[in-house]
Amino acid sequence: MDWESKAVKEIVTRALEEDIGTGDVTTDPLISPDFSCKAVITMKEKGVIAGFPLVSLLYKVLDEKVVLHPLLNDGDYADGPKDIAQMEGPARGIVKGERVALNFLQRLSGIATLTREFVERVEGTGVTILDTRKTTPNLRVLEKYAVHVGGGENYRSGLFDMVMVKDNHIAAVGGIKKAIILLRKKMNRDLMVVVETKNLEEIKEALSCSVDRIMLDNMSINEIKEAVAFVQGKVPLEASGNMTLEKVREVAETGVDYISVGSLTTRFRAIDMSLNIIDYEGIS
Repeated sequence: MDWESKAVKEIVTRALEEDIGTGDVTTDPLISPDFSCKAVITMKEKGVIAGFPLVSLLYKVLDEKVVLHPLLNDGDYADGPKDIAQMEGPARGIVKGERVALNFLQRLSGIATLTREFVERVEGTGVTILDTRKTTPNLRVLEKYAVHVGGGENYRSGLFDMVMVKDNHIAAVGGIKKAIILLRKKMNRDLMVVVETKNLEEIKEALSCSVDRIMLDNMSINEIKEAVAFVQGKVPLEASGNMTLEKVREVAETGVDYISVGSLTTRFRAIDMSLNIIDYEGIS
């Protein structure tokens, strides 16, 4: 993850502008720019931490004199309530950035925590948990980072870095084979090709096209087992569609190679956290 990239800096800058706007009309009159303080970030419940580098960047943009001292690392599991970081620097800067910092940290930690749960459910099966493009607009790079921290694997970043032939593509050109032939005539670079299938007939057609991966979309357990038996490991198989913690283990035990989970970035629950000042310095 390139925390100094233009894209990440723009996310942080827009978030601060959204919250602070023309100025903090509460903090500025009440807290002198000469005041310094120490603060602590507390994780109030158990979960996987994700987002400390982003918080450091946020305060670097807002007030570079604010310093974050993580007590744990991204990817660590905290059995809260637990203090997970300390801060020091100008009180104004710490207070102004509090809400935005916590918004990022709570949400990314929520995604990492849910991802870890899915990964643990399929432990020992050899299955890889994948994320999807079902991300918050403009925050994909951050949410995919959180998935990675939680132990999942990032799927394609967007429409530009992997070919995925889905049902609408197939309907538009009249079949999987036609779609693959047309793609290979027009593709100007070597990209991974994944085909979405809904039944055994489509699986047979995709297999005949020598694609890189076959997605089994919204299939029942019995249909997935039938697909695994038919393909016999010739092409990696990915199960997809309304995947839950309750059924992911059963799907993994069918013999598929990958399971993509849209809920990692759509149905996570933000982890409860707080930021509290513990010591003011310079108050006369």
